[in-house]
Amino acid sequence: MLKIVVVLLALLFAALQYHLWFGEGSWPRAQAMREKFELQMSENEKLQQSNATMEAEVLDLKTGLDAIEERARVDLGLVRQGDMYFQIIESDKPGYKAPEPAPAAAEPADDKVSGHD
Repeated sequence: MLKIVVVLLALLFAALQYHLWFGEGSWPRAQAMREKFELQMSENEKLQQSNATMEAEVLDLKTGLDAIEERARVDLGLVRQGDMYFQIIESDKPGYKAPEPAPAAAEPADDKVSGHD
């Protein structure tokens, strides 16, 4: 009788171990679900920050002209009176050929042209 109880307990223990390692709610599956959960929470946090940034930008666009002017400057190249415009040419692009400098204007060789007598 004792042998039967020991065998039944061993079988019960084996069945519980099977469910622990290979069953539907097994430890490896639970660990995988935790990792997925943490990854999803990280992605959600990034998206919430992005949404907050967009929300602030929309509010700025609705209430003030500064944001609209900044957008026009960046996206459309707005230059206001009094601004100094600089054009930056990137030379590391393939197929780029730098413009040749304009030839220098020739100095008049004649002193009479300069206005000094």
